[in-house]
Amino acid sequence: MPQTLSSTSMFTPCGFSPHNLHPSKEDDEGGLIFQDGNLTSASLDALIQHLIPTAEYYPEKAYIFTFLLSSRLFIEPHELLSRVCHKCIEQQQLDDPVLDKTRIRKFGPKILQLLTEWTETFPYDFQEERMIGCLKDIIHRIAPCDEAYWKKMNQLLQTLNQKLATLNHGKEGIVKINAAVSDKVVAFKSKPPSIQREMLSVCSDPYTLAQQLTHVELERLSHIGPEEFVQAFVHKDPLESTKPCFSEQKTSNLEAYVKWFNRLCYLVATEICMPAKKKQRAQVIEFFIDVARECFNIGNFNSLMAIISGMNMSPVSRLKKTWSKVKTAKFFILEHQMDPTGNFYNYRTALRGAAHRSLTAHSNREKIVIPFFSLLIKDIYFLNEGCANRLPNGHVNFEKFLELAKQVGEFITWKQVECPFERDANIIHYLHTAPIFTEDGLYLASYESESPENQTEKERWKTLRSTILGKT
Repeated sequence: MPQTLSSTSMFTPCGFSPHNLHPSKEDDEGGLIFQDGNLTSASLDALIQHLIPTAEYYPEKAYIFTFLLSSRLFIEPHELLSRVCHKCIEQQQLDDPVLDKTRIRKFGPKILQLLTEWTETFPYDFQEERMIGCLKDIIHRIAPCDEAYWKKMNQLLQTLNQKLATLNHGKEGIVKINAAVSDKVVAFKSKPPSIQREMLSVCSDPYTLAQQLTHVELERLSHIGPEEFVQAFVHKDPLESTKPCFSEQKTSNLEAYVKWFNRLCYLVATEICMPAKKKQRAQVIEFFIDVARECFNIGNFNSLMAIISGMNMSPVSRLKKTWSKVKTAKFFILEHQMDPTGNFYNYRTALRGAAHRSLTAHSNREKIVIPFFSLLIKDIYFLNEGCANRLPNGHVNFEKFLELAKQVGEFITWKQVECPFERDANIIHYLHTAPIFTEDGLYLASYESESPENQTEKERWKTLRSTILGKT
C-alpha cells in the first residue's frame, strides 16, 4: 500500500565496507575504544580529533564517511567544520607570525583532501555561508606556504558550485507531481470518448514503461543526500543541549521520493478503475503486471512494489469480475517476490542478487539496483531506534554508525548509476502529471464499475455519489 554524489574512490569495487576500519593511529588517552581492530566507541571530542589530519596522519576514507554522516546527530556540520579548523590552526600553529613551511607543505594536501571529500560526499552541507567561510579561512592560512593551494581552493569551490547548481537545477527540472485529483471524471466513465488520456494510449509497451519508470526513480534518487537518512531521525542529544541538532529537518528530497511512490500507487489504481468496460480494465491490469515484471528484471524494485501496491488497493482488488478475466499467474509470482513474510525474505534475497550483479556488471544496465525505498527507510529507522546513540559512559556508539554507514553507503553507490535507457519525455510527463483519483474517488470508480456487494458498500457508494458527483 502507499507509504505514509560522492567521491568514487570512497567506495571500493566490492562495495562500501566501513567495518574495515583499523586504528591508523593509536591514542590511549584520546577516548578511542577499539574491538577486534574496529573502532566501536569514543567521546565526541576524540572522534573529532580522529578526523583531523596532520603532517603525518590522514583518516581512512571509511571513517571520514561514517563520522561525517553520523556526527550531525550530535553537532551541526558548520559547528563541526569550525572545530576542525580551529584545532588545525592550533596544532599547525597557523596563527604564528612565521609559519613552518616544511610542515605546512605536508599538512596542506591532507586538509585539502579532507575538504574535497566532504564537499563531494555532502555538498548540501556547503549551502551555508558559514561552511564556505570556514573552508576559505583555513586555506587562506596555509596558502602563503604554497601558491598551488590558491588554485586548488578555487578548483574545489568551482567543483562544489557546479555540483550544487546541477543538483538544484535538476530538482527544478523534475516535473512537479500534479496534486490535482480527478474524482469528478467518474461521472463521465460511461461516456466515450474518454475525458482524459490513459496510459495505454501514451505507452503500450511494458518494457518501455519500465525503462521510463527507472528514469524517474534514478533521477529522483540522485537528489537525495546521504545525510537525509540521518536527519530524518534527529532527536535531542541530552549531553549537548535541549534542542535537536537541526531546527528544521532537511529531508525534502527523501520526502519527495516517498510522495512519488504514493503517486505511482494511485496512478496504477486510477488507470485500472477508470475504463468503463470490464475487458479494458482486465487489459490494463495485465499490462501493469507485465510492467512490474520488467521492473523486477531491470532491478527497479521500488516501481515494482508501487505497482503491486496499487493493484492490491481495495478499490482494485474488489473488482472480482474484472480479475476473473486476468491471467494472474505472473501476478502471483511477483506478489510472492515482494511478500512481507519473514521480513521480506524473498525480496531481500532478490535484492542481494541484484546487488551482486551490480558489483560484477560490465554495463550500466546491469548496475541498476533501485531498492524498495520505504523498507530501506524502515530498516534505518529500526537501526536508529534499536540502538542508543550514546553509551552509558557518554561515549558515542560508533559501532551503530558503522552499520548505518554500511546501509547508506550501499545506497549511495546504487543512486550514482547513470540510466542507460533512452528518455521519453512524453511518457515521463504523463507519469508526473496525469490526474489521479483520491481514495474516495477510487472507491466510487470501483463501485461504478462493479456494483457494491453488501450493505456497507452500498451505503458508502451512496455517500460518495452525493459528495463527489452531487447525486442522490
